[in-house]
Amino acid sequence: MTKSGVIAAIVGLVGGVGLAAIVLTGTLPMPSWLTGNSTGTALVGGPFELVDHTGAEVTERDFHGKYMLVYFGFAHCPDICPSALQVMSAALDQVGASADKIVPIFISVDPERDTPELMAAYVSAFHPRMRGLTGSTESVASAAKAYRVFYRKVADPGSTSDYTIDHSSIIYLMGPDGRFVTHFTHGTSLDVVTQRLKSLP
Repeated sequence: MTKSGVIAAIVGLVGGVGLAAIVLTGTLPMPSWLTGNSTGTALVGGPFELVDHTGAEVTERDFHGKYMLVYFGFAHCPDICPSALQVMSAALDQVGASADKIVPIFISVDPERDTPELMAAYVSAFHPRMRGLTGSTESVASAAKAYRVFYRKVADPGSTSDYTIDHSSIIYLMGPDGRFVTHFTHGTSLDVVTQRLKSLP
């Protein structure tokens, strides 16, 4: 992802708020409208209809009763996505038996290239229980909107497909009821993620 793309992704994630850049780097907390720290509930998460890496149709209801670690990205991402998925995988390995109640989920924002077959090969490189989700352009856009995820296709002459994807980089922790619990930014350490997962009831 280009530097300008990262900045654009951050801004898009929080709806154009001027403080977006320092929010994502962890200098400031996420705004209350996203985390639900004010009155009301968090505006993150919701229904989706996608296809997993085995070709099976899945919705958010298939994960009810489990915690979800959700990350949006794409398989051709050179650095940010692999780093996030490595943190998710390592944290699950360190949590131990409690990891059985947590499902790691990678949702593609590049459905044109990320077929179920490609997603199967990709997620298998990170964690044996990771679910790779993709789908139609419309269904992916709907899921991304529900999670307040920014992404856009950007021309990239160096790519075999002539484009890359700029996108926000946030790991979402969702509860067994499908509601937002917390988030981890790209700068959150493995230790912090692990300890938070270990504290889940």
